[in-house]
Amino acid sequence: MEKKIYSNPLSERYASKEMLENFSPQNKFSSWRKLWIALAEGEKELGLNITNVQIEAMKKKENDIDYEMANEQEKKVRHDVMAHVHTFGVAAPEASGIIHLGATSAYVGDNTDLIQIKNGLEILKSKIVNVLEEMSKFALEYKDLPTLGFTHFQAAQLTTVGKRATLWMQSLLLDFEELEFREKTLKFRGVKGTTGTQASFKDLFDGDFEKVKKLDEFVTEKMGFEKRFLVTGQTYDRKIDSQISNLLSNIAQSAHKFTNDLRLLQHLKEIEEPFEKSQIGSSAMAYKRNPMRSERIASLAKYVIAMQQSTAMVSATQWFERTLDDSANKRLSLPQAFLGVDAILIIWKNILEGLVVYPKIIEKHIMEELPFMATEYIIMECVKNGGDRQELHERIRVHSMEAGKNVKVNGKENDLIERIVNDDYFKLDKKKLLSLLESKNFIGFAPEQTVDFIEKEIKGILETNKKYLGMNSELKV
Repeated sequence: MEKKIYSNPLSERYASKEMLENFSPQNKFSSWRKLWIALAEGEKELGLNITNVQIEAMKKKENDIDYEMANEQEKKVRHDVMAHVHTFGVAAPEASGIIHLGATSAYVGDNTDLIQIKNGLEILKSKIVNVLEEMSKFALEYKDLPTLGFTHFQAAQLTTVGKRATLWMQSLLLDFEELEFREKTLKFRGVKGTTGTQASFKDLFDGDFEKVKKLDEFVTEKMGFEKRFLVTGQTYDRKIDSQISNLLSNIAQSAHKFTNDLRLLQHLKEIEEPFEKSQIGSSAMAYKRNPMRSERIASLAKYVIAMQQSTAMVSATQWFERTLDDSANKRLSLPQAFLGVDAILIIWKNILEGLVVYPKIIEKHIMEELPFMATEYIIMECVKNGGDRQELHERIRVHSMEAGKNVKVNGKENDLIERIVNDDYFKLDKKKLLSLLESKNFIGFAPEQTVDFIEKEIKGILETNKKYLGMNSELKV
């Protein structure tokens, strides 16, 4: 039986076709050729002896890459860029003498990395917009549904199911704002030469710095960037990779926080992630409905978060104008982190599209705790009727301890209200007291906050980016 070699699960199981294509060999090496073409066009326009015939020959073979020839050549010369220069020259012999003219390896390598980062951010932006849309629908649908709030995972004042969803959205909104900032400020390495001094281009253009600057600007614009680094070493500053990786980690953190909450809520049987008709929750326990999608996000998120450390270390340990101890790391860290976040956002949208809410269970849990939360209201009512606040507080403290014992030790229902009603000191009308226990009386402005947040923070993003809406969130496995 033939043994299969290792394949990356991010490719096989999780990431989208568009993100895989962004980091594919075809996109990488065709980008190299686009960069060589842009360089030649700029050099021709600024007066170097390059012909239209040479440029057209290059354009015809822009995407037609002989990988076998390139691999064989790299084995000989031990240099990937020069192997592809040779392969491109064979494919476009008319242009073989001017391909890569004046450039260094980082011209194609680093600029292509920046192109892939730029495209990757756009892909993730589209997916975040879709997740925000689904979450806003959920928040508005359940903005009025009271639920127990939790601090320290202990029952606290009530909130609403929809208001809690805005907290998930707020975290992702911060990531979205950071992503847009990174998009706007991302710079192109451009045409800088071997150590960033543009010395080779100084020779080509007879010492004319203005022409070399125009070449740098020409290639930057040609490759779809608005800004370029004015100074670099051989490479662009690896701090960029660390910043982008940090953004990816932040998105993963937001997703993981969401899954933590959802998994706890599923344990409480209040909200569940989608569970398909034929899905198996456990190989041993057939009754189980494990939150497998949330756990998948959490698992991928841990991987992405850990990856940030790698790019930070690379940034911190670069020497002078460059060292090559970044190369193998870069081939792995950023593409994998992008693929991981891409997968996370697909699964996140898939979960949101099928969330199941159980209002009866939520209400049951509220009523188990609400009598304790109502005590401050009870004290105020009794003080209005002439009661002594300190005495009322002490009596409620004693009754609360007994009611808590009844629940925790005896396994019975919370009878605090009954105890208070039967205590003559409180002089409370039972009907009025029960009216105080309406859960909607304890949610503050949660519904109004939900609407206000979505109207002011989310709606504009969805309208501005509506071209992205409608993402397919079907899972591969």
